[in-house]
Amino acid sequence: MQREQIASFQVQGPTCRTSNAAEFNPLNGRIGPLWQGFAASGLATEMSQVFGVYFEYADRHLGEYSVMAGVKLAPSEAATQRSVTIPAGEYLVFDCQGPMPAALIAGWGQVWAYFSQADAPARAFDHDFERYLGLDHAQICIGLKA
Repeated sequence: MQREQIASFQVQGPTCRTSNAAEFNPLNGRIGPLWQGFAASGLATEMSQVFGVYFEYADRHLGEYSVMAGVKLAPSEAATQRSVTIPAGEYLVFDCQGPMPAALIAGWGQVWAYFSQADAPARAFDHDFERYLGLDHAQICIGLKA
């Protein structure tokens, strides 16, 4: 994992509201169907930068939050559906390589284990995101409190 200063950018795409408790039950999970709908939507092209964004946290990681499966907008591009702005700031970046979604699920396990340590930096719980770099490579970027 590494710290990275990330500039603000915008992502657009479909969203859903869920919780970790709901996602642990395959019958209630909403993130899988969200990504299936995104894949079928045609929003992503070969040139698109794909992101999964976590935002609108009700109670840190304990309550509900919103998830967006989306693409990065160019600075001059207008959103055609819901968009969120990733705030500029310092993020802790966890690298996930291997078959997806298993590598990503393992990466989130690393995030939870790391932030459960007493000396871990404080999470902002504002906007966190997954940055997809290839079919078998993603990064989980966790916003840190300023």
